[in-house]
Amino acid sequence: MSELHVIGQIIGANGFPNNSLFCKWGIHAGGAWKILSGLKEGQTQIDNPELDDMSCWAHPIDIHFATKGLQGWPKIHFQVWYRDSIGRNELYGYGYCHIPTSPGIHQIECTTWRPVGTYWEQISSAFLGGGPQLKNPDLIYDGSDRFKLKTQAMGVIHLELSIITRNFEKYGVES
Repeated sequence: MSELHVIGQIIGANGFPNNSLFCKWGIHAGGAWKILSGLKEGQTQIDNPELDDMSCWAHPIDIHFATKGLQGWPKIHFQVWYRDSIGRNELYGYGYCHIPTSPGIHQIECTTWRPVGTYWEQISSAFLGGGPQLKNPDLIYDGSDRFKLKTQAMGVIHLELSIITRNFEKYGVES
């Protein structure tokens, strides 16, 4: 079987309205992909920077896959959350990006978005906090129904990923 090893980190995020942020992440791959080692989801710590607008997480990612084909190439998806001064968590954005297909070190910027909701949900959100969230989190990386959503752009997540491929040519998998 061909193998893909992803080693790196979620460096942090910037461009969000507030900076006390943490991130939930996960990796989704097609049915032909099998995880040999590593975690396919996790959560960073909260960072509340005082001098910079960049929330730094430096959260490690280390996952090893085996596959028989390229269909369903892995994607990494994110949920960025804000924690206010009294401990409430508010969703600030969703995002996803494909794991790079070429071996080497890659600097990736993943843009994020969040649902806007109806006019009344926007007013409620302004006074009470919170806001609309996706009922089905698969919409983050599966664009089949996402075009129906009204969204607004949020900040950017920064990643550094090292990609190692093994036996792709030996088994006839062309990248």
